[in-house]
Amino acid sequence: TKISELRAYLNQQDDNPTRQTKAHMYLASLLDVLDMSKALHIMANVGPRPVGSVENEVLTVNYLLEQVEQIRSESIAGPHAITLDLQRPTGSFSIKNVISYYDRITNIAVRLEPKDGAQHFMLANCHFDSVANSPGASDDAVSCAVMLEVLRSLASLSSPLTHGVIFLFNGAEENVLQASHGFITQHPWAKQVKAFVNLEAAGVGGKEVVFQTGPENPWLVQAYVHAAVHPFASVVGQEIFQSGIIPSETDFRIYRDFGNIPGIDLAFIENGFLYHTKYDTADRILTDSIQRAGDNILALLKHLLMSEKLADSSEYRHGNMVFFDVLGVVAVAYPARVGTIINYMAVMATFLYLAKKNKGKCGHYLRDLALGSCVALLSWFATLLSVLIVALVLTLAGCSMFWYSHFSVAIALYGSAAAAKILLVHTLAKNLYYGVSIDLNILGELFFDVSLLLWCCVLLCLTLRGLCSAYVPMLMVAFPLATKLLLSSHFRCRGASVPYAVLYLLGLTLPYVHLMFLIWVVFEIFCPILGRSGTKIPPEVVLACLVTLAIILLSSYFMHFIYLARSSRRVLTILGSLFAVMLLLVSSGLIFPYSSDPDRPRPKRIIIQHTTRTFHTLNGLVEHEDSGLWINSCDYTGMSYITPHIPEINDTIRTQRHDDLPFGGFPGYLPLPFLIKKSWYLPVPAASPKSPLEFRLVSKQVTEWGTIKMSFEAKGPSHMSLYLRPNTGVSLSSWSFGNNTPQSNFIFYSHGLGAPAWHFWLEIQPPSEPSAEKGLISVAVSCHYFGEAHRTPQLDALLGRFPAWSFPSSWVSSYHMFRY
Repeated sequence: TKISELRAYLNQQDDNPTRQTKAHMYLASLLDVLDMSKALHIMANVGPRPVGSVENEVLTVNYLLEQVEQIRSESIAGPHAITLDLQRPTGSFSIKNVISYYDRITNIAVRLEPKDGAQHFMLANCHFDSVANSPGASDDAVSCAVMLEVLRSLASLSSPLTHGVIFLFNGAEENVLQASHGFITQHPWAKQVKAFVNLEAAGVGGKEVVFQTGPENPWLVQAYVHAAVHPFASVVGQEIFQSGIIPSETDFRIYRDFGNIPGIDLAFIENGFLYHTKYDTADRILTDSIQRAGDNILALLKHLLMSEKLADSSEYRHGNMVFFDVLGVVAVAYPARVGTIINYMAVMATFLYLAKKNKGKCGHYLRDLALGSCVALLSWFATLLSVLIVALVLTLAGCSMFWYSHFSVAIALYGSAAAAKILLVHTLAKNLYYGVSIDLNILGELFFDVSLLLWCCVLLCLTLRGLCSAYVPMLMVAFPLATKLLLSSHFRCRGASVPYAVLYLLGLTLPYVHLMFLIWVVFEIFCPILGRSGTKIPPEVVLACLVTLAIILLSSYFMHFIYLARSSRRVLTILGSLFAVMLLLVSSGLIFPYSSDPDRPRPKRIIIQHTTRTFHTLNGLVEHEDSGLWINSCDYTGMSYITPHIPEINDTIRTQRHDDLPFGGFPGYLPLPFLIKKSWYLPVPAASPKSPLEFRLVSKQVTEWGTIKMSFEAKGPSHMSLYLRPNTGVSLSSWSFGNNTPQSNFIFYSHGLGAPAWHFWLEIQPPSEPSAEKGLISVAVSCHYFGEAHRTPQLDALLGRFPAWSFPSSWVSSYHMFRY
């Protein structure tokens, strides 16, 4: 469209300056998109870029350096100076019960500032590494492409910026956020950073959403609201993410916790089914997404780099902000303390409204209101219980994940069950409890008040807990109450007429549209997560709860129409028939959960490691050795759908975790317990990877305070994990990691190219009566070998048998356990 419009403008041979200006705008915008798309395709086409690989440390780094140098040469005559620094930090830190150790990983830091210098800097962060089996187009090559173009745009400005900006292309985010830690704790430029913007992805394309801000510093949210061209933000997402429900972290946490600087976290969230898979390719990211992200980031950075508040951001750190967008058109933000006042005003208005209705009725109205509330709560409880029973039955029947490729089926099944149950309970209450003698208009109005009261209670609870997301029930109280007051005279004169219903629905439009938008975002995030949340939590239970909650919220202000209607038999029949048909389709197995459709893939995720395990005795001899393909399912269905294609992978080769061994006796990549709840081990000949582990005890000495200090040396691939298991009565008193205080028994290690051997020491407090047979501690080291150079014939043969709708993420690994 832009090309055709540009040609039309350029073909008009006149000297109209307005048309020339617009033509230049189209041309500039087109070139921006082409530059970002080109950078995205080049980086993604390199292939997977795990830390330590040539693809990550050489090819991608060289490309980014070339692009930065080109931008610097193009802007050398402008008012800004560009300084480039290639950092190779080494360090360690603790996060989420993991000790993360890194050695000579890569950071590309680009400093843009006025030629006469700057004292204060913004930080724009993205990462160019990827997980081992994904091209990483959205996570996070597209953000690198956007940042390159934003750098180019800012460098070409004709007037100097007030402050400077550091563009950090970090090369080790997927390895427990290591590169950002190396920059913020070790780089000399980090001391001048006053705030940051982090670009991430939890999906492939779509809009980028602001899902974290702060801590506190409301001026950052105000800057986004003021500057964003295409706003997409929600404080609800921030509070959900920071609650820990979503098992993920971003570099935001590193800058917040270790740098003590405020920031904004943005991420692409759509189509998370393809996140961290081979389908995360450049062609799936629409140019609209790239252009939207570029517009937003450029506008936001321009605003912040000219802001006086950046100079002393700590001065403006006061409280949180309530923020949300309205259909991506406009963003709304106000301080949390103002939100608290608004919330309490809505609560007060509700109580005054209800108290006025009770006036002169000797408490009869309050009694009816309490009974009506009990009926509503009973309907919700019965609904949730019924839908959960359906979900559990489907789980036990082996029909889990049926909705993965067909989400509308889940809505039809669980949604119809939930809506029918709510309707049935209220219909029974209307016919059996209230009877036919009561005026239906009075009964309908009573249950409107019931909905208002219940939303008001939710609003009060969230406000008392200090949650900014209380704005949602505030909207669900304020707008319906205002609509009801405006329509009260009409209702008294004409009853529940069609015009009343139309006006009533118009009054609910804004809060309901926003609520439906939030529900869509929740499903957009959580449904793909259920495909990689492991084998412990039944996904049907989670999804059934989410669908039921959505139906309860959306039906709240339509509950009283049940009492205004003469009969609900027809609606109940339709809902019941829909539920029966969907249940029959699902239970019959006709709906397959996964899809290999190139336009809309929904792959089943599997992790396969060709691993060799070696167990040593206390005197260093090999006690046991085996090798096999260690197979883990990333979702609840296990191998049930794979077994018909590969009969060897069945329950006869199920393996159990060995609690007396470090990490259960298997080479876990990270301490994610869901990976070892259900696992399969298929014996095959041993692999012989390049760079086999070289591990030795360098020294052992007794300290003057009675502890035993052991020093070790390990040399192996770029990704290793260390598991420690002290025997009974033994404790770790100190070690060489982090702040020297043991906080976890799991250490994750990675290195870039040219790193030396890994040296570390442990200080152990022995028991009062040491055992010569068991020793003091078991130390296990797992090595992970990524890339085509480490493939094995056994692994390739198995991978070739997996169906097209699966995505087996695979590599070679080893597990060595030593006793000391």
